[in-house]
Order: sequence, then C-alpha cells, then structure tokens
Amino acid sequence: MSNVDLILPLLVAVPILMATVPIALGLRFDRTGWGVTTLTTTGLLAATAYLASAVYSEGMVTHELGGWPREFGIQLVADEFSTLIALLVIATATAVLAYMRVGGPRGNTFYAGYLLLTGGLLGLSLTGDVFNMFVFLEIVGLATYALIASGDGPESAVSALKYLILGTVGASLYLIGVGFIFMATGTLNMQVLSEIMPEVLAQGGQNLVLMQAAFAFIFVGFALKVAQWPLHTWQPDAYQHAPDGVTPVIAALVSTAYAYALGRLMYTVFGPEFLTSTPYLTEIVVTVGCLSVLAGSTLAVIQTDVKRMFAYSSVAQFGLVVAAFGLVTETALIGGIIHLLGHAVIKAGLFAAAGVIAVSYGARTVDEYAGLADNRPFVAGGTALLLIALIGIPPSAGFIGKWYIAVGSVQAEMWPVAAVILLSTMLTLAYSARLLEKMYFTPATPVESPHPSGPVATDGGHEGGDGDDAHGSEHGDESAGNVGASAFTDAGRIGRGNPDAVSFGMLALVIVAAIVAVLLGFAGGELYDLLDPFATEVFNE
Repeated sequence: MSNVDLILPLLVAVPILMATVPIALGLRFDRTGWGVTTLTTTGLLAATAYLASAVYSEGMVTHELGGWPREFGIQLVADEFSTLIALLVIATATAVLAYMRVGGPRGNTFYAGYLLLTGGLLGLSLTGDVFNMFVFLEIVGLATYALIASGDGPESAVSALKYLILGTVGASLYLIGVGFIFMATGTLNMQVLSEIMPEVLAQGGQNLVLMQAAFAFIFVGFALKVAQWPLHTWQPDAYQHAPDGVTPVIAALVSTAYAYALGRLMYTVFGPEFLTSTPYLTEIVVTVGCLSVLAGSTLAVIQTDVKRMFAYSSVAQFGLVVAAFGLVTETALIGGIIHLLGHAVIKAGLFAAAGVIAVSYGARTVDEYAGLADNRPFVAGGTALLLIALIGIPPSAGFIGKWYIAVGSVQAEMWPVAAVILLSTMLTLAYSARLLEKMYFTPATPVESPHPSGPVATDGGHEGGDGDDAHGSEHGDESAGNVGASAFTDAGRIGRGNPDAVSFGMLALVIVAAIVAVLLGFAGGELYDLLDPFATEVFNE
C-alpha cells in the first residue's frame, strides 16, 4: 500500500477527464454514455474501497500534487471522515445508474455532466485546501445546474436557473471568507490552518477578527448551499422539477457534500476551541439548524406533491446535521456524520421510488398514491421501509443518527435540541403516515383523468439501453408524465402510468436502498468506531 496515495488524484481526475469521452464518442456512436459512465464509476468504486481499507486500517492518507509543500501546493486528504463521504458519493453514483439505464434521462451530453458532477463531488470530499474547495464547489454547482435543466419542461429550466443564481451567491460568500482566512494566516491548507488557529486565538487582535468574519461569511454561504431556512427556497423547486433519474443523485449527494464541507471547515480549520470561545457562535449555528428542522418538517406536512414533500424533509434533516455540528461534542459530531450518511441513503431510495411510482402508476401527489400497495407491492414495501427509517424508528439509519445527536445535546446541556429532535420526529411521522395510509389503507377509486390516457411518451431520440423504443421517458415534467392521471380500471391504474417502463434495475435500487437503510441501523456501533479516531483527533488538538 506504499502507493495508495496515488489513488487520491486519480479519483478526482479520472471522472473529470472521462466526462469528455461520451461527447467524443457521440460524434460517431449514439449509445455510449451509459456504458462509459458505468465502467468509470465501477472502477472508481473499487479504487475508493481499496483506499478506504488503507485509511481505516493504517490511518490518514495524503497526497501533495506535484510534490509541492502543503503550505504552497494542493493537498488531497483521505481520513476517516472524507473517505466515508467519498465512498457514499461513488457508491450512490454507481447505484443510480441502474435506474437511469431505462428510466433516463439519456444522451451522451447528460452522462458527460454526470461524470463531471461525480468528479466534483469526489474532489470536494478529498480536498485539503480551502481555495480548491471553492473550485470544486463551482464544478458541482455547474454540473448540478445542467442536470436539473435536462428535464423537458420549462419548470426544469427555471428551477435550474434559480439554483444557479443562489448557488453562485453562496459560493461567492464562501470565497470572501477564504479571502479573510488568507489575510489572517497567509495559507490555505486545512491542516496548516488547524495548526495555526491556537496561535491566532492566543494572540487575538486583528487576525482573530478576520477569522471570525471569515467564519460568518462561510457559514452563511454554506447555509444557503445546504438549504437552511430561510435560505432554502431553491431546493424544493430543484428537487421537484429535476428529472426523476436526477433527483436521487442531487438529493443524496449534492447537499450532503456541502454539509460535509461545512463540518470539515468547522472542525478541521476553525476547530472546537474557536467555536466555543467565539461569543454566541455555537448558539447561532444550533438555532439555525433547529429552525430549519422545525420549518422544513412543518412545510413537508402540508405538501401535496410527493417530491416536494421529500424536498422539505431534506431541509429539516440537514438542519439536524447543522445543529449537531453546532453542539461541539464528540458524540454529536459523530451523530451528525452518521445522520448525514443515513439520510443520503434514505433520500436516494425515496426519490427513486417516487420516480418508479410516477412512471408505472402515474402518481405524483399524495392522494394519487391510493391503492399503491395492492397494485405495486414491491415498490410500496420499499417506500414504506424507507419512510420508517426516515422517521427514525429503530433499527434504522434514521434512528441511530438522531440518537447520537440527542445524547450529544444532553452532554452539551442544550436540552432544547433534544426537544426539537422529538418534535421533528413527530412531524416526520405525520407526513410519512399520510403516504403510508394512502398506500396501504385507502382503496383506489375511479376519478376523472385530467389528461389523455395512454402510455408514457417514448424516448426513442435519446441514447439508452436495449429496447429504448419500448420504454418511456420520464424526465420529471408534464410532457413526459409529470402529472399522473387518476383514472382506474378493474385491472388497476391506467393513464400516464406504464408498468412496462419500469426496469429491474429501477426497482432494485429502491429495494436495495431500503435494505441498506435498515442495515445501517444495526451498524451504528461500527460506524461510531470508524469515525471515533477523527473526532478524537479533532477535539484533542
């Protein structure tokens, strides 16, 4: 494993370089994007797993690009925290391709953007430099914008533009904060900054003020990118109007990577001592997180569109992670990371399930889920397990993260956070119960369909797998089945739904995500042990 550090630059460079291949091959061949992307992500998954085995057995792995000293050059870092996020990114990116094989979107240019997003997310996870974190933030933002805009309807374009504008504002605020950091310390390397911070705190004066200003800009920038209330307005539109094949990726990975970056900066760059010694800082961070939990959960309860409901749910769940970071205890930090991981798996499965149901059953609103369990028992069962995990019923990924955060809030003597966790769990139960009741206890009734009956529109003009002409295109808008019809026959639902448009891979993604969400609940202790070296090092510096 002496050359294991060479994997780090390859994980970032390979997907970015391979993003050009589908476009180049597309000049001659029509159906190359999915295959190239699958081969690339599968190879990256194997390389990341090999890297993880080295990190969790031997400790941190670093690589200085070009051999430059870390103070002046670019450093990539794989530790217990970043490696876990990198594994999440590449595993999810690979798994969602099983959905996209038939479910779409398709096209060589789409898969070029998909690989670019994957490379940006891996770079964001592994970078050890605060300025290069900005570079990867921009790569992720632009790629996400393109994927959201790949839907067929005007709503997708408007949502993508809104995401682009607000995302640029967030990145700009972050960059201002980076400028203040450089003014105060003269370096951009995270590990060097962590070594300098105790001296800055001891000396006080102008440099400390600059670091406090830097944190303010960085936190507000990431609060926008992580969709914290009231800066969350871009996320529900983006999740709702993005193509169904895209939403699982951006919901599971993009905001998760942003939340990781915030946690990395708070604990590696600024450090626990800075967080606790700065007046009102932890109180502000915890308050922002708790308000997002309550606002997101409340807004999710009143939604009728399922994807929009899950989007507001994400606002709440990321608020819980931010609050955990603000508690500044080892248990809460590890709990926040575990919750970040579990939420990514749950939301990938739930949004994939929403896409499958929209394609096969023609349903996109809560009321249209009536009778789903009778007509689509497997996808309904997977959705039910994922909703149970989202609520936090043990054993599940949702429970173990909340448990550690609640324990951390007690250790920090911030009892209101524990109360917010309980209240948010009740609100999550409220909107999840609506879907469960519709799926399992409300019979499907004949309703006049507002749209012409018929199969899902075909997508013969796009690149895809075998049998593209026989399968429907589901791009997440009205022209491709965004509005589900509500007509029924004795044989089941008809209208815009088309059961033949659902592949085994699409259904398998939902089932596997549900199983993993449950298994993560049993693996809570093992995850805690994996992350404990990182937390111990952070709090003992």
